[in-house]
Amino acid sequence: MVNEIAERYGQGLFELATENNTVREKKAQCESLLKILKENNEVELFLRAVKITKEEKKNFITNVFGKVVDQDILNLLKLLVDCGRVTYIDEILRKFETLANEELGIVKAVVYSARKLSQEDLNRIQEALIQKTKKTVTIENHIDPQIIAGIKVTVGNNVTDITTKTKIERMKNAILKGGQA
Repeated sequence: MVNEIAERYGQGLFELATENNTVREKKAQCESLLKILKENNEVELFLRAVKITKEEKKNFITNVFGKVVDQDILNLLKLLVDCGRVTYIDEILRKFETLANEELGIVKAVVYSARKLSQEDLNRIQEALIQKTKKTVTIENHIDPQIIAGIKVTVGNNVTDITTKTKIERMKNAILKGGQA
């Protein structure tokens, strides 16, 4: 059910952006909105609060997000308040972002590492992915304490795992099968 709701609203916003030729602009606004929601849990808690009226929530949306997003996204947020679907904001925005990336030929890559990678390392990984995919690549670095050394890169459904943990598991499996590592 959650995916259906996110799909429907995300698709609707995407179709509106396509009709108005504002996909790139709305994508940037949705990214800003997602960042605000991620960095400020209080915002989402406020919008989900049962004791706060819908009118107060909609005024809050206008006052807080009015300078960050356009009228279409404000209207979407207010509609979600009216329909009691505020809990789906994150998923809806991410669905829109996925559709926008497809439209704009952008691939999102996530690089998991034990520590924060330098910008130089990220740039090299990004260039390699651009060469491989022949698309524009945006890249994020996520710290994963489970990784001892190496990196794991996720692009869509494709995962390239060159972590020490994976190398050790492969060696273990090869030894158990009686082969060589």
